[in-house]
Amino acid sequence: MMELQNPNLKQRGRASLDFLAQMGMASAPVSQKVTAEINDRLDTDNLPDDLDEREAAIDNALSDSTAFATQRLMGDWHSRSHGRISWEAFEEIKPELQPVLDATTKGPASLVLDPALKLPAYWDGVHFHRTEGGWDAHEHMGYVHGEIIHKKMVARFFPGGIFKQRQNVAEMAPRDSYDRILDMGCSSGHFTTALAKTYPDAQITGVELSARMLEHAHRTANANGWNWKLYQRAAEDTGFDDGSFDLVASYILIHEIPADVVEQVFAEALRVLEPGGDMIMSDATRYADLDKLSVWKADRSAKYGGEPFWRETASLDLAEIARKVGFVDVTADGIYPHVVKGRKPE
Repeated sequence: MMELQNPNLKQRGRASLDFLAQMGMASAPVSQKVTAEINDRLDTDNLPDDLDEREAAIDNALSDSTAFATQRLMGDWHSRSHGRISWEAFEEIKPELQPVLDATTKGPASLVLDPALKLPAYWDGVHFHRTEGGWDAHEHMGYVHGEIIHKKMVARFFPGGIFKQRQNVAEMAPRDSYDRILDMGCSSGHFTTALAKTYPDAQITGVELSARMLEHAHRTANANGWNWKLYQRAAEDTGFDDGSFDLVASYILIHEIPADVVEQVFAEALRVLEPGGDMIMSDATRYADLDKLSVWKADRSAKYGGEPFWRETASLDLAEIARKVGFVDVTADGIYPHVVKGRKPE
């Protein structure tokens, strides 16, 4: 029987995903050429402060650049194609995998979906990462996203491992042990897994808007014998009682929501923490930590890569927001991921 978390892709699917990954790696020399042309044609220390004006200035300077045109075409094709190719790879192994998917719907974990949930406007109908149809496009989108897209393709672009980063963040929480942990925006359960491995005695709860992602997180927990409690709820409105947790955490959630909702999420984290409880939130690199050209690269990648809220959230001072809602002992460190920690006053 096939393992839930180690899909044995068929030759076609494996080759297609290998091509996607290799194409991403092959784009590096093209990107270097684009950077060299920008440095030759513009004074990068004096690029416009306004991001739209900066983009227009660079687009104009590169209007005749073959490398820039190639970079855009490669990026566009990759963004539009990765979801479809990954889904096709899943369909090839679905008959063999189905018994495992069925078996892991049962186990110690619990899952509460809310068919009546009114999805927030920032999420409903948005095709994040240009995934056609969004996170709930297909019945098994959670598996496709969690086990194929991330583990068979995205992980190759992160030196040291994309999941090692999640483990590192989980281990950054101030205490050695916790009793009740909330993972905000748990998605398909990758960071939840890191929390479970780091704090094996804790009761772990996860909230997430995507039903399909939650279903895969549920299967992941059952496959590993973990008693996670998973709910289809928004991170900014979890519905839990005040003081329900001693650690509230999230990994790379913030850039998926608007700036005003970010503050609501931090405020909700404070509310559901017990006095003296800890918060640890991580997200993408702050624009304040980058030079102007690097900001342009990140901003353009997000704009054309299906990240509608990246610019406004990457421009936020997350430590300031944490202090504003009431956290104390706030620290903010790291480039990627950028990690903010705080404590609820006693």
